Amino acid sequence: MFAMNTGNPSTRARAAPPATSSMASTVISSPTMFDKVIPVFRMFDVAKANEFYVGYLGFKVDWEHRFEGVSPLYMQVSREELVLHLSEHYGDGTPGSVIVVRMKDVHAFHAELTAKNYGYLRPGVQHQEWGHELTVIDPFGNRIRFLQDVQA
Repeated sequence: MFAMNTGNPSTRARAAPPATSSMASTVISSPTMFDKVIPVFRMFDVAKANEFYVGYLGFKVDWEHRFEGVSPLYMQVSREELVLHLSEHYGDGTPGSVIVVRMKDVHAFHAELTAKNYGYLRPGVQHQEWGHELTVIDPFGNRIRFLQDVQA
Protein backbone atom coordinates (compact mmCIF):
# COMPACT_ATOMS: atom_id res chain seq x y z
CA MET A 1 0.00 0.00 0.00
CA PHE A 2 1.23 3.49 -0.73
CA ALA A 3 -0.77 5.77 1.53
CA MET A 4 1.23 8.69 2.90
CA ASN A 5 1.60 8.80 6.67
CA THR A 6 -0.08 12.09 7.51
CA GLY A 7 -0.55 11.36 11.17
CA ASN A 8 -4.23 10.64 10.59
CA PRO A 9 -4.85 6.96 11.54
CA SER A 10 -7.37 6.53 8.74
CA THR A 11 -4.80 7.34 6.01
CA ARG A 12 -1.78 5.39 7.30
CA ALA A 13 -0.68 2.38 5.27
CA ARG A 14 -1.48 -0.82 7.08
CA ALA A 15 0.15 -4.18 6.63
CA ALA A 16 -1.95 -7.30 6.45
CA PRO A 17 -2.18 -9.12 9.77
CA PRO A 18 0.28 -12.00 10.09
CA ALA A 19 -1.11 -15.47 9.45
CA THR A 20 -1.87 -17.27 12.65
CA SER A 21 -0.89 -20.85 13.20
CA SER A 22 -4.56 -21.87 13.12
CA MET A 23 -4.94 -20.29 9.67
CA ALA A 24 -1.87 -22.07 8.33
CA SER A 25 -2.83 -25.41 9.83
CA THR A 26 -6.27 -25.19 8.24
CA VAL A 27 -4.76 -24.90 4.77
CA ILE A 28 -2.04 -27.49 5.33
CA SER A 29 -4.26 -30.04 7.05
CA SER A 30 -6.74 -30.28 4.15
CA PRO A 31 -5.37 -33.00 1.84
CA THR A 32 -8.38 -32.82 -0.49
CA MET A 33 -8.16 -29.12 -1.30
CA PHE A 34 -6.12 -29.41 -4.54
CA ASP A 35 -5.67 -32.35 -6.84
CA LYS A 36 -3.97 -31.41 -10.11
CA VAL A 37 -3.67 -28.41 -12.39
CA ILE A 38 -4.94 -28.81 -15.95
CA PRO A 39 -3.88 -25.91 -18.17
CA VAL A 40 -6.19 -24.78 -20.97
CA PHE A 41 -4.53 -23.74 -24.23
CA ARG A 42 -6.37 -21.88 -26.96
CA MET A 43 -6.30 -23.51 -30.39
CA PHE A 44 -7.63 -22.38 -33.75
CA ASP A 45 -7.28 -25.47 -35.96
CA VAL A 46 -8.14 -28.99 -34.78
CA ALA A 47 -6.06 -30.73 -37.46
CA LYS A 48 -2.97 -28.66 -36.55
CA ALA A 49 -3.56 -29.31 -32.83
CA ASN A 50 -3.75 -33.06 -33.44
CA GLU A 51 -0.67 -33.01 -35.66
CA PHE A 52 1.32 -31.22 -32.94
CA TYR A 53 0.03 -32.73 -29.69
CA VAL A 54 -0.71 -36.28 -30.87
CA GLY A 55 1.62 -36.74 -33.83
CA TYR A 56 4.64 -34.80 -32.56
CA LEU A 57 4.49 -34.74 -28.75
CA GLY A 58 2.97 -38.22 -28.41
CA PHE A 59 -0.19 -37.31 -26.48
CA LYS A 60 -3.44 -39.22 -26.89
CA VAL A 61 -6.88 -37.68 -27.24
CA ASP A 62 -8.88 -38.62 -24.13
CA TRP A 63 -12.15 -36.99 -25.15
CA GLU A 64 -13.66 -34.28 -27.33
CA HIS A 65 -16.75 -32.16 -26.72
CA ARG A 66 -18.89 -29.88 -28.89
CA PHE A 67 -22.22 -28.43 -27.81
CA GLU A 68 -23.45 -28.87 -31.39
CA GLY A 69 -21.93 -30.22 -34.60
CA VAL A 70 -20.44 -26.91 -35.68
CA SER A 71 -19.62 -25.54 -32.22
CA PRO A 72 -16.04 -24.92 -31.13
CA LEU A 73 -14.19 -28.01 -29.95
CA TYR A 74 -13.01 -28.52 -26.37
CA MET A 75 -10.76 -31.54 -25.90
CA GLN A 76 -8.46 -33.25 -23.45
CA VAL A 77 -5.10 -34.70 -24.42
CA SER A 78 -2.68 -36.54 -22.15
CA ARG A 79 0.63 -38.29 -21.98
CA GLU A 80 1.32 -40.24 -18.81
CA GLU A 81 0.43 -37.86 -15.93
CA LEU A 82 0.49 -34.69 -18.06
CA VAL A 83 -3.04 -33.55 -18.98
CA LEU A 84 -3.90 -30.54 -21.13
CA HIS A 85 -7.19 -29.07 -22.31
CA LEU A 86 -7.29 -27.53 -25.78
CA SER A 87 -10.12 -25.20 -26.67
CA GLU A 88 -11.44 -23.42 -29.73
CA HIS A 89 -13.78 -21.39 -27.50
CA TYR A 90 -13.27 -17.64 -27.46
CA GLY A 91 -11.99 -16.60 -24.04
CA ASP A 92 -10.50 -19.99 -23.13
CA GLY A 93 -6.82 -19.34 -22.73
CA THR A 94 -4.70 -16.73 -24.42
CA PRO A 95 -2.43 -17.56 -27.34
CA GLY A 96 1.17 -17.21 -26.21
CA SER A 97 0.60 -18.78 -22.79
CA VAL A 98 3.46 -20.66 -21.11
CA ILE A 99 3.44 -23.67 -18.81
CA VAL A 100 6.34 -25.45 -17.13
CA VAL A 101 6.25 -29.25 -16.91
CA ARG A 102 8.75 -30.93 -14.59
CA MET A 103 9.93 -34.23 -15.97
CA LYS A 104 12.67 -36.85 -15.90
CA ASP A 105 15.12 -37.50 -18.74
CA VAL A 106 14.47 -34.48 -20.91
CA HIS A 107 17.34 -35.63 -23.14
CA ALA A 108 15.52 -38.86 -24.05
CA PHE A 109 12.38 -36.83 -24.78
CA HIS A 110 14.46 -34.51 -26.97
CA ALA A 111 15.83 -37.52 -28.90
CA GLU A 112 12.27 -38.82 -29.38
CA LEU A 113 11.07 -35.48 -30.77
CA THR A 114 14.13 -35.06 -32.99
CA ALA A 115 13.57 -38.51 -34.53
CA LYS A 116 10.07 -37.47 -35.63
CA ASN A 117 11.54 -34.85 -38.00
CA TYR A 118 8.63 -32.43 -37.39
CA GLY A 119 8.76 -29.77 -40.09
CA TYR A 120 7.83 -26.75 -37.99
CA LEU A 121 10.03 -27.00 -34.90
CA ARG A 122 13.51 -28.18 -33.94
CA PRO A 123 13.82 -27.49 -30.21
CA GLY A 124 17.06 -27.95 -28.33
CA VAL A 125 17.82 -28.58 -24.69
CA GLN A 126 19.03 -25.48 -22.86
CA HIS A 127 21.19 -26.00 -19.79
CA GLN A 128 20.16 -23.43 -17.19
CA GLU A 129 21.11 -22.98 -13.53
CA TRP A 130 17.71 -24.36 -12.52
CA GLY A 131 17.68 -27.36 -14.85
CA HIS A 132 17.72 -28.73 -18.38
CA GLU A 133 14.92 -27.11 -20.36
CA LEU A 134 13.30 -28.09 -23.65
CA THR A 135 10.76 -25.56 -24.94
CA VAL A 136 8.24 -26.37 -27.64
CA ILE A 137 5.84 -23.90 -29.25
CA ASP A 138 2.51 -25.15 -30.54
CA PRO A 139 0.98 -23.88 -33.81
CA PHE A 140 -1.00 -21.29 -31.82
CA GLY A 141 1.94 -19.68 -29.99
CA ASN A 142 1.56 -21.53 -26.68
CA ARG A 143 4.79 -22.71 -25.07
CA ILE A 144 5.50 -25.78 -22.99
CA ARG A 145 8.78 -25.76 -21.10
CA PHE A 146 9.77 -29.31 -20.20
CA LEU A 147 12.13 -28.99 -17.25
CA GLN A 148 14.41 -31.57 -15.70
CA ASP A 149 15.80 -30.38 -12.39
CA VAL A 150 19.57 -30.28 -12.01
CA GLN A 151 20.71 -33.06 -9.72
CA ALA A 152 22.70 -31.81 -6.72
